[in-house]
Amino acid sequence: MFKKVLIANRGEIALRIIRACRELGIATVAVHSTADANSLHVRFADEAVCIGPPPSRDSYLNVPALLSAAEITRSDAIHPGYGFLSENAEFAEVCAKCKIGFIGPRPDVIRLMGNKVRAKEAAREAGLPLLPGSPGVLKSADEAVEVANEIGYPVILKAAAGGGGRGMKIVREPKAIAQAFATASAEAVSAFSNGDMYLERYVEKPRHIEIQIVADTHGNVVHLGERECSVQRRHQKLIEESPSPGVSPALRAEMGRVSVEAMKRINYSNVGTIEFLMDENQRFYFMEMNTRIQVEHPVTEQVTGIDLLRTQILLAAGEPLPFTQEQITMKGAAIECRVNAEDPVSFAPWPGKITAYSAPGGLGVRVDSAAYENYVVQPHYDSLVAKLIVTAEDRPTAIRRMQRALAEYVVQGIRTNIPFHRAALDEAAFVEGVYDTRFVERMQASEAGTARLKRAIEETP
Repeated sequence: MFKKVLIANRGEIALRIIRACRELGIATVAVHSTADANSLHVRFADEAVCIGPPPSRDSYLNVPALLSAAEITRSDAIHPGYGFLSENAEFAEVCAKCKIGFIGPRPDVIRLMGNKVRAKEAAREAGLPLLPGSPGVLKSADEAVEVANEIGYPVILKAAAGGGGRGMKIVREPKAIAQAFATASAEAVSAFSNGDMYLERYVEKPRHIEIQIVADTHGNVVHLGERECSVQRRHQKLIEESPSPGVSPALRAEMGRVSVEAMKRINYSNVGTIEFLMDENQRFYFMEMNTRIQVEHPVTEQVTGIDLLRTQILLAAGEPLPFTQEQITMKGAAIECRVNAEDPVSFAPWPGKITAYSAPGGLGVRVDSAAYENYVVQPHYDSLVAKLIVTAEDRPTAIRRMQRALAEYVVQGIRTNIPFHRAALDEAAFVEGVYDTRFVERMQASEAGTARLKRAIEETP
């Protein structure tokens, strides 16, 4: 087992890792930029090292600084959290060369799944269902037209090295492909330094369903059910829940089965998430795989009772899985709302000092956050302030509990999207569980949705 873990991250996920390590008896080292000197992860870790100025490239993405911090503190492992270097195969390789444990999958698997085209090829070989599309990277816009004409419109162009909705364009007719291809490729170069594109059929009303995978280095793989992640804006998730109201027990078993079999074929280890698009007929298609802990992992923890961070650390240390598939059960319902420092209408970032802060509580309420009164939400990083998670015996009760918790949440001095969440959970489509990835667009476009959001803004403290 590791003796000391350096946490190459910040905010709530850094705190979450510290808590898991402390319960395992592992010492922790927090790294931080100068902007994060007063952050809670710095306060609660056993040691802290400043690794640079506020810009991520000079601090949390500064590999030499991270490795130097690990060396001077004699850390024998690094946990990357999510974001930053969590899916950087080169960083994982450097850690291995320096004889520092990387709490995540092997570098070759990270590299494989990091390239969307190669990941789709691997998924096809592993038996996962795929949407019709280009067999590999498109050589030109003309080839994109040929493929699109063959599979039918609408289609979606995607960046091979992409994620988070960047480098993606929906095309509904042949004459629009050339411009869309050029624009998406330019976005991909800017975001990922890689302009390679691929194409696949576009599903008009998809649900975004993901399967949580847990695997050890001894060949054992299990799944922990699904998470519904369809409430998104600009491909960024806002609300997640488990189990999904659109997935039946039989479909859950099938999605889990094909996911586990695929991970066994590629010899995957540690935690990971396989993301699927599901159409209106409950046909599901592989989209991508995230080789890290997910932001929304708490909803899976709440319905299964399994500590994913603790499990992740044990697996990275070579421990076998402590449970079998038959021992895993899902109980009740959990919902997570991402509380972001942003305008609830435009979603524009809203950094600044929190002048008053009071988190909700009570039975079934969990808050994962690094915020506190007088904490400054930095403009340099992601706008996430907190993850508010509720758990209840059933979905209707979980929705009511989340509404109650949101009404109690006080964050003043900045704007947050709490009013958006209050309005969204009142939408009939969400309450009935019949929503898809265009839920937010429809809510913003409807008079009732706009009125509901306006009322929520007025009622939020």
